[in-house]
Amino acid sequence: MIHFDNSYARLPEGFFTRTAPTPVRDPKLVALNRPLAERLGLDAGWLESPAGVQMLAGNALPQGAEPIAQAYAGHQFGGFSPQLGDGRAVLLGEIVAPDGRRFDIQLKGAGPTPFSRRGDGRAWLGPVLREYLVSEFMAAFGIPTTRALAAVTTGEQVIRETILPGAVLTRVAASHIRVGTFEFYAARGDIERLRVLAEHVMARHYPDAKTPADLMQAVVRAQASTIAGWMGLGFIHGVMNTDNMSVSGETIDYGPCAFMDGYKPGQVFSSIDAGGRYAWNEQPNIAVWNLAQFASCLVPLMGNDDAAVAEATRIVHSFPEIYKAEGHRRFTAKLGISGPRAADQALVEGLLNLMAAERADFTRVFAGLSDGTARDEFIDRDAYDRWAQDWQARIAELPDAASVMARANPRRIPRNHRIEQAIAAARDDGDFTLFHRLDAALRDPFSDRPEWEDLSVAPAVDEIVQRTFCGT
Repeated sequence: MIHFDNSYARLPEGFFTRTAPTPVRDPKLVALNRPLAERLGLDAGWLESPAGVQMLAGNALPQGAEPIAQAYAGHQFGGFSPQLGDGRAVLLGEIVAPDGRRFDIQLKGAGPTPFSRRGDGRAWLGPVLREYLVSEFMAAFGIPTTRALAAVTTGEQVIRETILPGAVLTRVAASHIRVGTFEFYAARGDIERLRVLAEHVMARHYPDAKTPADLMQAVVRAQASTIAGWMGLGFIHGVMNTDNMSVSGETIDYGPCAFMDGYKPGQVFSSIDAGGRYAWNEQPNIAVWNLAQFASCLVPLMGNDDAAVAEATRIVHSFPEIYKAEGHRRFTAKLGISGPRAADQALVEGLLNLMAAERADFTRVFAGLSDGTARDEFIDRDAYDRWAQDWQARIAELPDAASVMARANPRRIPRNHRIEQAIAAARDDGDFTLFHRLDAALRDPFSDRPEWEDLSVAPAVDEIVQRTFCGT
């Protein structure tokens, strides 16, 4: 039994369309996130039962569900699309967890909706497994993110460039409201629905916010913290369109996401990002651009005059300083420095410059600071030693340096090549062994476990992933 309380479905007409999932032929459970189910107050045993799997596949609607597809617009690679919306996702409804927090339960890959734009509304297995692994790793590391409750295969095929096995991801989020949701109504001049949406978001996510300006500032702060977290992991979202920026501050829509192996500030993986708009080092700048679009939506609610524009501009321009402080805190923590000083930035930049010169492995260098193996990641070890002399002098003042580093530097990340290997095994042979092994290891990213040591190793030359794909 799932107890729904569907606040978004109670909003006025125009925010969504009522759309039921399309049943699939033969659903089979791949994975159930039992800790998350318990966190949400759900019966994991029932979810694993035949009836539960039917629900997770979209074949059966639980009592109280009000399935909808949400409307939104978005700037995609800088170009505005006035109507996008959930083209392959159905929001079953919302639940209130035992701690009082509200969450969406959504089926991704649940079939066509009125927003599908001639698409099939389905997902193939690869992107479902990738999002499951990466989102749960992000959650384990403490980065705000949507979560994966379950993955099921459908017993059906999906046609992309080739024929692929279908799957459905059950996704959990604080909400699925995006910057693009606001853009949908702003583009239509629908001030009343903009006001209703802003009030809904403030009540749901930012109860201390009393005005649209307060809401804007809260979203700026949430996004600054989240993106600083991405940067500290070498994470590249790959498709930071405004329809993929959640107003709750959660990471959403993993698509062609990837993690850097060798450090390259301008790293791009996404096959559709030919110009590098969403490169690793551009992500903070793109966040400002996206937030400016959000601000333009809220200006009409703030008076729609010069004073409102000035206030919105000021708030958007507060992002760089907030982000700079968050990024400084995260990167100095990776060096073991708590209570960082401004001068510590030179240590951060010094190490990153050494890493960039040799494309040293981002994760292994920082993890190696704790156990003395970071030096082994460099060819020019004399240069590293010169940097390390200043670093060691700094952390000698800090008795908690080792524990700070241990909490800031994962031993393992979702290595691109390992994810691709897990997807290939599942796709070609129906073998989910590596997927489940990765799932277990990535939920415990800080421990030094010998049985998972191979998952910490950088890819061999012939294993390096050059491009990632959305899967739509």
